[in-house]
Amino acid sequence: MRINQKTISNLTLAAMFLPIGFVLPFLTGQVPQIGNMLLPMHIPVFLCALICGWKYGFAIGLILPIMRSLMFGMPPLYPIAISMTFELAAYGLIAGLLYERSRRQNVIVLYRSIVIAMLAGRVVWGAAMAILLSFGDAGFTFQMFAAGAFVTAIPGIILQLVLIPAIMIALNHSGLVRFCISRPLRSNVTSVR
Repeated sequence: MRINQKTISNLTLAAMFLPIGFVLPFLTGQVPQIGNMLLPMHIPVFLCALICGWKYGFAIGLILPIMRSLMFGMPPLYPIAISMTFELAAYGLIAGLLYERSRRQNVIVLYRSIVIAMLAGRVVWGAAMAILLSFGDAGFTFQMFAAGAFVTAIPGIILQLVLIPAIMIALNHSGLVRFCISRPLRSNVTSVR
């Protein structure tokens, strides 16, 4: 089985996004309230999904919170890292799929992919938290969901909506990752020779 150059490149980049996800929380970890608001592990998952594709974004989102919890003790494994695993995997899957399958890849499609993935990922996080906390004495209320998914996350949401497109635009201008202006639609008609 031959592995093509694109697969090798994507594997290498995905392998780079994983340690970035380990390191970024250290920048805000000195003040836990700031780290919880800026959501630093989300950024490499989104970038991996947008640059490498949904499979890689999904995989990095799936393993990053659990590995970081096991290696550094943060975030706490139960229920935070486990629920974040589902949330970040949803970000990688949805953002990558929407962006990759779009006929055009530009800033508008980029924002659409990120926003839809953010909303879906927060719903997945809420469902995971509700299931995980249903086994203990504490329940997961709608107020807890709204506060955790949106109110305290507003600075992180803003940071992601500014930083991720800025990085993608810079990569496009540098030629490292190009926006796709228009892709031809697949035709069911076969050519005749």
